[in-house]
Amino acid sequence: MQKRKKGLVIAIDGPSGAGKSTVARVLAERLGYTYIDTGALYRAIGWKARQEGIDPADEQAMERLCMEIDVSLANTDGDPGIYVDNQDVSRAIRTPEMGMMASAVSKSPAVRARLLDVQRELGAGGGVVMDGRDIGTVIFPDADVKFYLDASAEERGRRRYRELKDAGLAVDLATITGEILERDHQDSGRDIAPLSRAADALPVDSSRLSIEDVVIGMLAEVAKRREEK
Repeated sequence: MQKRKKGLVIAIDGPSGAGKSTVARVLAERLGYTYIDTGALYRAIGWKARQEGIDPADEQAMERLCMEIDVSLANTDGDPGIYVDNQDVSRAIRTPEMGMMASAVSKSPAVRARLLDVQRELGAGGGVVMDGRDIGTVIFPDADVKFYLDASAEERGRRRYRELKDAGLAVDLATITGEILERDHQDSGRDIAPLSRAADALPVDSSRLSIEDVVIGMLAEVAKRREEK
C-alpha cells in the first residue's frame, strides 16, 4: 500500500443501481474524504453527445467532441456537481436515458482516453472515495481499498425506481428493472474496460443490507487496511 499525501484511495465498483453513489458519498463524509462520482463524467459526455445529435458509435464524432468539451466536477457543501462547458448539468444527467447514454459513450476509446487522466488526476493525492465500474481494475488498479458493491437485479430496480420517483420523474418499475438489466449487459460486454470485479476487491452484496450496514462494514475494512499500512 503506497503512501499518499491526503490519505487512501478507496474504489467502489459495481453495476447500475447497486447503491454505489449513496454509499460512497456517506463513506467519504465519515472519513473526511472527497467523494468523486466518476459515472457523472460519462453521463455528462453522454448528455453533450445527445445535445449535439452525435451517435456514440460514431468514433470520429466522439473524438471531436472529446477534444472540444470541458467537463468538471465540483463539490459544494459536500454535494457533488457536474459541469459541461460551464453549464451545470447535475440534474439533467440523472435520468435513465442518460444512464444508457453513459454506457454507450463508455465504449468509445476516445472517451475512455479523455477521462482516464482526468479521473487519475482527481484521485492522485489520495483522501478520496471513487465509485464507478472500472476504478479498481483500470483507473486505480493500485487503490488502497477496493470494494465491489452488488445487489440483485430486482432490488436494484426497486431502488432506482424509488430514487427517480422521489426526484419527481414518471417511471415504471418493470421498465426500470429492464433498463438495469440492459445496462448490465452493455457494461459487462463492452470491449474496453468492461464491468468486472477486481481480484483483490472485497465483494459486498447489499440486497438485504441498509446503507448504514454497508458503510459500517466498509469503515471496518478501511480501519483494518490502515492498521496494516
